[in-house]
Amino acid sequence: MKNTKEEKQKLRRYLDDIYTRNEASQLLDSLRDAENKDLLEEVTAEVWEASADHGRTTSAEREEYKKEARQLLQSLEHGKRIWFRRSAYAIASIAALLCLVFGSIHYYHYTNEQNTTYTLANTSYGEKKQVTLPDGTQLVLNSCSSLRYPSRFNGKERKVELEGEAYFRVAHNEDMPFIVTTRNFNVLVLGTHFNIKSYPKDEIVSVNVESGKVQVDLPEAMMRLTAREQVLINTLSGEYAKKKEEREVAVWIKGGLRFSSTPIRDVARELERVYNCRITFAPEYEFTNLISGEHDNKSLESVLQSIEYVSGVKHKKEGKEIVLYK
Repeated sequence: MKNTKEEKQKLRRYLDDIYTRNEASQLLDSLRDAENKDLLEEVTAEVWEASADHGRTTSAEREEYKKEARQLLQSLEHGKRIWFRRSAYAIASIAALLCLVFGSIHYYHYTNEQNTTYTLANTSYGEKKQVTLPDGTQLVLNSCSSLRYPSRFNGKERKVELEGEAYFRVAHNEDMPFIVTTRNFNVLVLGTHFNIKSYPKDEIVSVNVESGKVQVDLPEAMMRLTAREQVLINTLSGEYAKKKEEREVAVWIKGGLRFSSTPIRDVARELERVYNCRITFAPEYEFTNLISGEHDNKSLESVLQSIEYVSGVKHKKEGKEIVLYK
């Protein structure tokens, strides 16, 4: 062939069912030359290697594909060399076989997905819940959180959807990564213990790794965390900070609270979730306070008094609400 690269591309398009009749006829005519035998074998090998990515094809499309291949073959001259005839038939057979085999595989996975049911585990104010997933992964949901997961994990990954906070103990499986999707980021792991906090209204969301390692995928970045590392992400500014965290992970499981330069409005939302209360801010004041501190199984009143001590933000009750003011 005068232009091997161009002819090779045409052959690949023909095998992939992307071609015009004129291109196919020209290509098959050019294969009469014995010097092109190696090229045909090379492209055929590449097709087999790439066949795992072949898309699903309908029965009607497969029949049309084979019909057109037969018509093209019949139009060839009677005196074509034996090797070329065998190669041409091989091309049509391989293409039809690929459509049939990999279309069937794709259809099998498609029907599995359609038949898979999903479970929604959720918690209310002041509630925690333990959940065991189909692969043996265990987790604890914090208050006002939800997790959507399939009745069985199919394909090449184990994917769940989280809104809120949860502590995961992921069953190890190198062949099927575990992925947690949230509103702000995705977390990919093979098997590890970690905590995710991603409530939809919070300014700060986070991932905290206890053991193993995880990959955090953000819209504009990707990072890896190992044991005793955490990342804090500001959903308003898009800024994030990765740092060491030697303290115990997920103290909330045992009833504890921990704030580390946490915006006071995020603190208020967490107190609402934990203590099932309603907290508002006096409109005449500006609240930009960052709260730090740790509390072990303390009453709401004790926590509010601690906040007043470190920030000067006071509280009072008005009906069923707690109002913060300065």
